[in-house]
Amino acid sequence: MVKTEAYVRQKLEGEGSGHDWWHIHRVRNVALQIGKQEKADLFVVELAALLHDIADHKFHGGNEDIGPATARKWLEELEVPEPIIKHVTNIIRDVSFKGAEVDTPMKTVEGKVVQDADRLDALGAIGIARAFAYGGYKERELYNPDIKPESHRSFEDYKKSTGPTINHFYEKLFLLKDRMNTESGRKIADERHKYMEDFVARFLREWEGTSNNTF
Repeated sequence: MVKTEAYVRQKLEGEGSGHDWWHIHRVRNVALQIGKQEKADLFVVELAALLHDIADHKFHGGNEDIGPATARKWLEELEVPEPIIKHVTNIIRDVSFKGAEVDTPMKTVEGKVVQDADRLDALGAIGIARAFAYGGYKERELYNPDIKPESHRSFEDYKKSTGPTINHFYEKLFLLKDRMNTESGRKIADERHKYMEDFVARFLREWEGTSNNTF
């Protein structure tokens, strides 16, 4: 695990869009906490958490295969048994949110744990910071009242989205609370979701200079 941590850190440290080494660090820590409570295989959980963003499709032209392939190549170099490699790469392939109207079920308890931990890092104060970091990276507007949120019906539609950052809260972040797989994840998500709701409400009030703005 030490080698994998060093490998991922070297690849992602200093990245500026919110998908950096420290995102991985947080997801790994939360996944291990949830995994213990869910009696998951913590070796698989930790490997998948460390490698889940090793080659994110968002930074590779939308390629959904490069992440699992990169993780597989690394794990094969470490001579990890094939059943574990397959389990980890399946988690990496399925972990991401793919659109409001797209189901993303995880097949194993380890996958459910890692997916919850990854989604929790998109919520709360850190989730807000990461949303705007990524929006800036993609040169998106903070908010444009003339551009309404969309409910994406496919992963392709979701990947093509270029809406303002505030829209992302409605198109993804506010939906995550009800998509948690584990009881532990749901408890953490409830508090972080409320914090985001309060932030967006405050943002919209300040945007218009009123106290009764609605989206």
